[in-house]
Amino acid sequence: MEGFSPFYQELFTALNRGLLMSVALILPSAVGGLFIGTAVGSLRVYSGPICRRLGDGYAALFRGTPLVVQLFILYFGLPNIGLYLSPYAAAVIGFILCSGAYQSEYVRGALLSIKRGQYLGAQALGFTGWQTIRSIVLPQAIRRALYGCGNEIIYLIKYSSLAYVVTCMELTGEGKTVATEYFRFTEVFTVIGIYYLGLVTLAMAGLKKIERLLYIPGFGRQ
Repeated sequence: MEGFSPFYQELFTALNRGLLMSVALILPSAVGGLFIGTAVGSLRVYSGPICRRLGDGYAALFRGTPLVVQLFILYFGLPNIGLYLSPYAAAVIGFILCSGAYQSEYVRGALLSIKRGQYLGAQALGFTGWQTIRSIVLPQAIRRALYGCGNEIIYLIKYSSLAYVVTCMELTGEGKTVATEYFRFTEVFTVIGIYYLGLVTLAMAGLKKIERLLYIPGFGRQ
């Protein structure tokens, strides 16, 4: 048993250090992705043809290419044109842009799901376009987009593990270093999986709480 102690001591020290980095990656990426997704999703529904095409192109680009390729371009490709990003900055920017593209699709779908009759009814009551969106459309759209956006945040927690490919040493990167040193990959990645399961469980609990706070009797579920 004494022979295992240095291994586990080093493992948990490294994983706890990586966990802090993972959280530092996930939180700003989730907030930034939601912000960009809401803005782009709204533009894709309410803007003119040029902005709509730009929004559609952005969503198609980042949804249609692998995240790891996007990270490589940000970290290894941009220096070729004189732009240098730190590993952390490259990872966060990549996660925000990729997550925002997916979030925009959920927001767009939620906005389009609001029936046109509600817009016409609001206009008949004297609401302006902005008042209609703010007071009638958005409260409903937020509830309808919550499940998709929440699911994307869960995915973000898991694909934050790709940050190590651009040398940002988060949970997976720290664990891989220890596994390579001791050649004990099964134990290390089992523990890493438990860490991610804990993060996802916490996120799901938070999303459930938000769902309860936003719940209106008779709206959205039986």
